Amino acid sequence: MAYSEIPDLPRCGWVPPTDPLYTHYHDTEWGRPIRDSKALFSKLIQDGQQAGLAWITILRKREAMLAAYDGFDPDKLAVYTDADRERLLGNAGVIRSKLKINAAISNAKTFIKMRDEERIDFSEYLWGFVDGTPIQNSWTSFKDAPVKSIESEAMSKDLKKRGFKFVGPVIVYAFMQAVGMINDHSLDCHAYEPCKKEGI
Repeated sequence: MAYSEIPDLPRCGWVPPTDPLYTHYHDTEWGRPIRDSKALFSKLIQDGQQAGLAWITILRKREAMLAAYDGFDPDKLAVYTDADRERLLGNAGVIRSKLKINAAISNAKTFIKMRDEERIDFSEYLWGFVDGTPIQNSWTSFKDAPVKSIESEAMSKDLKKRGFKFVGPVIVYAFMQAVGMINDHSLDCHAYEPCKKEGI
């Protein structure tokens, strides 16, 4: 999808002001609380795909990745075969890393196990690390925000214990920011207050 218009609004300093794809993502998605379990799983996998790469790389490939991975739906991913792995490795629209492809599939199986065998709601589980309510930070500059936190370290440790991969504390912190568990918009950003209100 192409985004051509960029509203003239104050934004977090990390957003390239002339990139319509990036500004649209920041304005409409980043920091907005997500509570749906499958949507959270999809975002966690997307952030794991970013490991070692810039987020814009994932953002530019996201539509192709969602199409190739069936929207990162864990029920579909969990039954992927070797043929699916080869299909993904040959797809230039995705991150062609065997480790990341295998991690997405194994993570889906872990999600299914938690839901079906352990009767754990993935959304409640993840949001439990912030007591169900978004952490509202108040940075004057995006540079003040940390790259990890006590909460992301705790979530990372437990996810790894359960068998999830590509869920280090830095990746998990970025995930928590993206899905609104942590409001890290700077105070002068136009999205700070809307995200704060959505989290109440």
